[in-house]
Amino acid sequence: MRGNTYPVILPKLRDSRLHVAAVVITLHTLGQVGLHFRVSVPQILSAILTCAVIDVIITFRKTKSFVWPASAMLTGSGIALILRVPGTPLDDHWTFYKWYMFAGIAAFSLATKYIVRYRGSHLFNPSNVGLVLSFIVLGTTRAEPLDFWWAPITDPYMIAAYAVILVGGSLITRRLRLLVMAVAYWLTFSVGIGLLSASGHCITARWAFTPVCGSEFFRVIVTSPEVLIFMFFMITDPKTVPAGRVGRVTFALLVAVTSVLLMAPQTTEFGSKVALLGSLTLVTAFRPLFDRLVPAPGSDDDHMRVFLRRLATGASGTTSTAARFARVALVTAAVAAVGVGVVAAGTSARGLFDDEAADVLGRVPTDVNPATFPTITVDQGVLDWNHEISGEGAQQIVLTLAENLQLENQALLRADADILTAVDHGDRLEEMKGRLSDAATTGLTVTRDYQIDDVHVTLLVPFGVQDGLSLGLESRGIVTETTFDADGNVQDTSSSPFATTFVMRRATGDRWLNVSELPLGD
Repeated sequence: MRGNTYPVILPKLRDSRLHVAAVVITLHTLGQVGLHFRVSVPQILSAILTCAVIDVIITFRKTKSFVWPASAMLTGSGIALILRVPGTPLDDHWTFYKWYMFAGIAAFSLATKYIVRYRGSHLFNPSNVGLVLSFIVLGTTRAEPLDFWWAPITDPYMIAAYAVILVGGSLITRRLRLLVMAVAYWLTFSVGIGLLSASGHCITARWAFTPVCGSEFFRVIVTSPEVLIFMFFMITDPKTVPAGRVGRVTFALLVAVTSVLLMAPQTTEFGSKVALLGSLTLVTAFRPLFDRLVPAPGSDDDHMRVFLRRLATGASGTTSTAARFARVALVTAAVAAVGVGVVAAGTSARGLFDDEAADVLGRVPTDVNPATFPTITVDQGVLDWNHEISGEGAQQIVLTLAENLQLENQALLRADADILTAVDHGDRLEEMKGRLSDAATTGLTVTRDYQIDDVHVTLLVPFGVQDGLSLGLESRGIVTETTFDADGNVQDTSSSPFATTFVMRRATGDRWLNVSELPLGD
């Protein structure tokens, strides 16, 4: 060029960054073809190309050579894999909708690689810190992470995605000698999530018919493909983790514990995902201090067996039985304290779902895991009246019922009658306003969480012909009543079977509103 020669440096086939890129590109392809990822090809390319161009320019200015931007392109593809912009049309593979957000967030993420440095390298995983800060600053209305749940486990595309993540992740981390670190994270994280789910933790999610609680919460989180991607390809970034064996395993354990502690108070999927990603950012920020507390890489102590033996015996290598017992007791107490901390951190989240309206209202059955729906049957009279109230149409109405019931609880917990007017009408609105008034008088708020097992949709005329026809959703299942005091503390919880007819009608517009609740068969 202009009489000068500039080297062109391409990656080698054994470069692990190419292997990671192959996994991520395959996931992008599966997302476009069969998993219905709400992200388009132009959005993906805008993130990747932005990072590639910036990195080529910066590298050229430093080295006067053209270097293939493998790491930068991984940053861009990672951003595009996890970032979602609300409003992106579903299954429109070529939309340019807000492509500039992907480019901007990708550019910011890459900038952290050159600005925040530690020991001659970047301190943070660029895509991780960029995503976390973007979600916190922009909020749920402008940006959100990829869902925990992608598709039913039996879906062929989901099976393929699991295979790509597990096989590719295992082979790559094994080659980089990071597999033990990844496994240590997942095992510790699973134990923590198991403890959290056993304590009664729940979250609301756009794809779930009802709040995700208990064993279902545990299953969804620990087997989430997003968690596996975080484990294999984010916390194991060789440039941003400690170099020593002990340091890497300890680092993974700290990230796992931090993940659970940050997720414990969250009541929404958005908050839980940001907490998961934020755990790595937070622990990485303390890495300069962390590196001083673990054995130096390659030293005699840089083996887990040696390190644990030194912890048990002390610096001298020998110690009395009493001293060993004291150390074991101290470690046991520390583990117990972490467990208590996890349960305590989740106290404020149990029974309270502080979800954004955009995450609750307007969901469609295609966004919801079919396995979470109750059994739904529709009376012939309903089909004769409106043939659209069948299949997905019936699921939409039942989904709206579940949303309305959850928002009624929110109205009671927040003492906000405006929420009631958005989901209730007629007798139901008056009933809920009465419960709101009683709560203000007594200082005790009673919420009802319905786990609906089956629904039969019928046609009703309970309020006279002038008011129009209504639907009766004959429902059975389990209802859990929770009593809160004025400070939001749980005073009592009880569960019992229920059988009732929820009456719904489009009283004020397109949305189906709760207008009454009748004894089953009335």
